[in-house]
Amino acid sequence: MNNKIIPYGRQEITPEDIQAVIDTLQSDFLTQGPKIAEFENAFAAYTGSGYAVAVSNGTAALHLAVMALGIREDEYVICTPITFAASINCVKYCGGQVLFADIDPETYLMDIQSVEKIIRDNPDKKIKGIIPVDFAGRVAQLDEFKKLASKYGLWIIEDACHSPGGFFVDGQNEKQFAGNGKFADLSIFSFHPVKHIATGEGGMITTNDPDLYNRLLTLRSHGITRNTELFENSVEFAVGNSPATGEYPLWYMEMQELGYNYRLTDFQAALGISQLKRADQNLKKRKSIAKSYTNAFTGTPGIIHSSGFIEGHAYHLFVLEVEDRKGLYDFLRSHGIFAQIHYIPVHLMPYYRKQGWKEGDFPMAERYYSRCISIPMFPSMNEEAINYVISTTKLFYERS
Repeated sequence: MNNKIIPYGRQEITPEDIQAVIDTLQSDFLTQGPKIAEFENAFAAYTGSGYAVAVSNGTAALHLAVMALGIREDEYVICTPITFAASINCVKYCGGQVLFADIDPETYLMDIQSVEKIIRDNPDKKIKGIIPVDFAGRVAQLDEFKKLASKYGLWIIEDACHSPGGFFVDGQNEKQFAGNGKFADLSIFSFHPVKHIATGEGGMITTNDPDLYNRLLTLRSHGITRNTELFENSVEFAVGNSPATGEYPLWYMEMQELGYNYRLTDFQAALGISQLKRADQNLKKRKSIAKSYTNAFTGTPGIIHSSGFIEGHAYHLFVLEVEDRKGLYDFLRSHGIFAQIHYIPVHLMPYYRKQGWKEGDFPMAERYYSRCISIPMFPSMNEEAINYVISTTKLFYERS
């Protein structure tokens, strides 16, 4: 294995995927065509949500989600520091303010008790929403977050970029799948190459709210709508100097607010449709790898904690908390295993430090960062690669 590089994650593109893209490239539409709605409908069915809106990437999905729910300069949203910066930045894009909550050291998810303490301790702040992140693929206990949100009049955006196909078990002992819209106002997904479904770039927003759905359709395309039921100008204006017919002409459209060009292309949607057909199969493989890692590393000296095996986990990442993280990271790279660190706490990025956040603010998140490492996790890993990652990791601590 020494001559091969094993990344922490990678896409799998099959001949069927390639043919789906070729067929679309040879069709009449490269963008704004029928593949978009086909992908949206398939993804909504996959998550169990009422509606899905395809966008250009996961960051665009976050941005539009916050825009659709609304935030002003003097309003706050509670986020986790252990996530990719986009989960936080989307609030700033819309002019809002951020409050961070610490994580649960067992699950790595936003600690709901920390969230409620922040709300109680800041009665002077206009807190409007919560963005729980399904970190590494473990789905947040959204029924509990929904109770909290309802108590204080807050909205919820579920960042489900890591968790398509994942689920949690609610208080009624029922499986609730990521993005099904039963507890979050909006859920967002990413189709970056290392994610479960790859379209190169791309994202999706799911919801059960028809009003939010229609607004998202407008916001992703410059704030423009062609829905005649939403038009504000009169038919007479739209028709111009032609005789009035009582109907808007087919060319007519209205820009009703400031939106963005966050559209997905048809050939990306075609790739997404093809990839979605293998989503369950690939999730099964991810869980198999997680079982192998869990069995191998349980009780291993030098390994403090791990993602472990949880049935509802979607395993975008498999995280170890280890002793001498830098030493292990360098040792793995020297043996062709390109592990990664997820994530540097967002509140300690220079941009957010300048806003007053500092070391010591969130001890669980900071302790987690000091010893976390994500080892390779992707469906096309074979047994040889899995065993090589395990044996090389163990070798480092044996030699130590």
